[in-house]
Amino acid sequence: MLAFLWNLGAFIVALGILITAHEFGHFYVARRCGVRVQRFSIGFGKAIWHRVGKDGTEYVVAMIPLGGYVKMLDERVEEVPPELQHESFNRKSVWARMAIVAAGPIANFIFAVIALYFMYLIGVPTVKPVIEATRSGSPAAVMQLQHPQQIVAVSGQAVRNWEEVNLALVSHIGEPSLSLTLASVSDISSSDDAARLNGKTYQLDISKWHFDPDKESPITTLGLEIYRPKVVPILAEVVTGGAAAQAGLQVGDTLLAINGKPLQDWQSFVAQIKAAADKTLQLTIRRNGDQLVLPITPTAHKSVTGAMEGYLGVSPIAPKWPDNMQLELQYGPLESVTMAAQKTWRLTAVSVKMLGKLFTGDVSLKSLSGPISIAQGAGNTASFGLVYFLGFLALISVNLGIINLVPLPVLDGGHLMYYVIEAITRRPVSERIQEIGFRFGAALLLVLMSIALFNDFARL
Repeated sequence: MLAFLWNLGAFIVALGILITAHEFGHFYVARRCGVRVQRFSIGFGKAIWHRVGKDGTEYVVAMIPLGGYVKMLDERVEEVPPELQHESFNRKSVWARMAIVAAGPIANFIFAVIALYFMYLIGVPTVKPVIEATRSGSPAAVMQLQHPQQIVAVSGQAVRNWEEVNLALVSHIGEPSLSLTLASVSDISSSDDAARLNGKTYQLDISKWHFDPDKESPITTLGLEIYRPKVVPILAEVVTGGAAAQAGLQVGDTLLAINGKPLQDWQSFVAQIKAAADKTLQLTIRRNGDQLVLPITPTAHKSVTGAMEGYLGVSPIAPKWPDNMQLELQYGPLESVTMAAQKTWRLTAVSVKMLGKLFTGDVSLKSLSGPISIAQGAGNTASFGLVYFLGFLALISVNLGIINLVPLPVLDGGHLMYYVIEAITRRPVSERIQEIGFRFGAALLLVLMSIALFNDFARL
């Protein structure tokens, strides 16, 4: 219940910020173009707060936080007194109307730059994308590694952490091949471009590369074995009421053996627990210098694949990453502007590419996400910290800007399409054609939203 409330709260905050940025873009440019704005609303439905500003605009926060709008004076909607007709939206030039409509999506891109600017100014702790092996029979099997190597570029594009690797890999879905450039971890510094230029590049055949984004990662399905520091089997957490707590395990216990067989590492312990759902095991531990044997019965839980797996409810002490594999993406006030702009451009390019592949069929409709997935993402990133929440806001803001620019009636892109036609033909698109387009656009949008919601519930 607490997780639900946290996700809901983070979702409302995130959506409120993004909607405000989008609608402020429309509002600001409309005012600059001399259009009277009657209402600036964040949310729909009954107002829970409102006031009328000195500029005559009514500012509203409404009950349903799933959108917003800027109501402008328009003779097509209501009768306008002659003395105010010069402030009506429909009386402005087609170029002014295009600027007002485009300002909303543009504001989303600007907001993304601002959010990422503060993210880089604060600093993002991360780890370098190091792999220690590749899986046989996978696209990455062409790379035979003798020791850990860092991915420094994907198809010539420099990457610094796993997030950037993930974005770069996803953008190649549906393509015949991609290249990975690797360099020795010991030869790399956070600003060393020479490593990318001097690293060894491998060409990977991905013509048969397919994966389910709900259950699988593009990194692991490609066959890359991510380097992780060895986990010490000392318990840092025991979930209250879980199977481990019921068996008497405590924080600080060192795990030694299962059924008399010594544990090799934490991964082997997890594998044995998963394979022993509702089965009693004899766990040997060390506590305060004494060796104890406790009977434990992992609880049966359904995994994402649908199989029943054992669950104990413990986690180990977090391992320390080697210093040469840690990275802090932190920049000064001026450099952060450049980095934020570059990251926004990269997010935009990948998002546009993925949107195109959605229509060509290279990307499944299963990848569409709705408000539930966004709420979970907002809650998760907010729980990790401000810098991660800022990065999430930037990603969603970029996607919101791109979606609104799709030339689909009822979206900003649809209005822009009509105005472009008007600018070319020197006459507005007939109201009948616009109405047909709006109905078609609304129906298509409803279908896409239904698919996104279905995917959300399927993931739950």
